[in-house]
Amino acid sequence: MKRIRRPTSYEPKNMKNGRALKLDLARGTRAWAPARSRMTSWAAAALGKQGEGREITVRVVAASESRTLNKLWRGKDRPTNVLSFPAPEQTKRGKPRDMALPLGDLVICAQVVRQEAIRDGKPLQEHWAHLVVHGALHLVGYDHEAGRREQQRMERREISVLKRFGIGNPYL
Repeated sequence: MKRIRRPTSYEPKNMKNGRALKLDLARGTRAWAPARSRMTSWAAAALGKQGEGREITVRVVAASESRTLNKLWRGKDRPTNVLSFPAPEQTKRGKPRDMALPLGDLVICAQVVRQEAIRDGKPLQEHWAHLVVHGALHLVGYDHEAGRREQQRMERREISVLKRFGIGNPYL
């Protein structure tokens, strides 16, 4: 008998035939990071319908790689917690129906995440959840640096998504 899996609270109920968000995990360091399944659930909750049939890659890196990328792309000569690289928009024409369209990449520095969690007295996994949600929202156009209104919009979304996982407001 085939067991039917119910959608979890973060999955839209109409997801069928592999249309859920796909998350690939790449590791550039041996530092601890949450399981791919956890990251997938956090990102899927953040993206909602915008994540359906899409694919993101999360690369967990050491401080040296984060610093190099942050300097190259943002002009800041220090490692950072998360960098978001949206994929160029692509058309669905010519793609197999079950093939996910790239949404973009997140580069997360495990060392910076750990240091920030310790500094702020936050559980490490909760801080990871916040940064995956934060980075995923950047991939779909949220931008907290585009003014106070956009910052508030993004923070409200993050708080709402994290609440679904029993995680409190990360901005308090």
